[in-house]
Amino acid sequence: MTFNDIIGQEEIKQHLCRLLQENKLPHAIMFCGPRGAGKLPLALAFAQMLLCQHPTDDGACGTCSDCQMSSLWSHPDLHFAFPIYKGKSSDKPLSDDFLQEWREQISRNAYFDTEDWLEDIGAENQQIVIYVQESDNLQRKLALKSSQGGRKVVVLWLPERMNEQTGNKLLKLIEEPPVGTHFLLVSQEPDLVLGTIQSRVQRINVPALTEEDISLALQRRHDMQPDDANLLAHIAQGSYTEALKRMERDSEQQMFFDLFVQLMRHSYGRRIKEMQQWALAVSELGRERQKRMLEYFQQQLRENFIYNFHEPKINFLGREEENFSTRFAPFINERNVVGIMNELSDAGRDIAQNVSARMVFFDLALKMIILLKSEK
Repeated sequence: MTFNDIIGQEEIKQHLCRLLQENKLPHAIMFCGPRGAGKLPLALAFAQMLLCQHPTDDGACGTCSDCQMSSLWSHPDLHFAFPIYKGKSSDKPLSDDFLQEWREQISRNAYFDTEDWLEDIGAENQQIVIYVQESDNLQRKLALKSSQGGRKVVVLWLPERMNEQTGNKLLKLIEEPPVGTHFLLVSQEPDLVLGTIQSRVQRINVPALTEEDISLALQRRHDMQPDDANLLAHIAQGSYTEALKRMERDSEQQMFFDLFVQLMRHSYGRRIKEMQQWALAVSELGRERQKRMLEYFQQQLRENFIYNFHEPKINFLGREEENFSTRFAPFINERNVVGIMNELSDAGRDIAQNVSARMVFFDLALKMIILLKSEK
């Protein structure tokens, strides 16, 4: 992967190139920004540039042997660390246990998120973390001499998934890394990263992509018509990952939309039997997916509230979602929007704390009856 494969983010690409050209490269960089902005692709492209034998002013040459190995993500001096679960190694789980799945994912599409990663490794009902033994494993790898005689690079995805013990052990490596070693951290929630690590990395903030950049990428990479690409880019709100998910007809997003519509219709109609069946079906989705579903519900609530102001520029609804909102939005206003949002937030908290999902969602559906009827 080279900088030419990165969507937008021209200023950051130029900044990274200058750091290398002017010999001002820090030993640890943390790419921070919203989902789908291209943080991981930037880190991967920069890693390839650092390992390249003949880097150009625009990035890696793309033709040397080191670039060829990096493009396949099998370079012996390129190391990865990322959150996993105990599915493959219950005693001492390491990123290496899932390295094949990781390489396949970044080769297929580097604009992915935790949802895609959970699905790839079959951990949809699991919590993924970076375990403490990951630090020991990295230390052993980095203690070895570079196989190619050049730099060694560590790409660490989602450092916020480390607990304090893991972070403290990794801190020693970041403070005093072996000669020629560079850490590239990729964080979506940098404020959750251990403070001592934050203070020892150079932070690069990656902004959300522009609608124009997303639209052009969709047209060039997926042969979308301009009108469709523009609409999708607007809905994606700066996230190329979101745009790709919206392209998939049978995506999780479609399921969440159907469940949202069912909840609101069953609750408004006071159909208790259907509400019980809805709660049972949702309780079988798995905790991580339930949390994502509730986040989607909150987003839809916000969009329906805003829809009443008739300002299309600040609404981000797909065609099917908008068709539903033309009828549903009048039921969401200042009298109930805060109450509904609070109930969705409380449900998310309860699910995170392992409260019975069936009880949480049936209780949520019952409360919707009262809240939806308070629209007038």
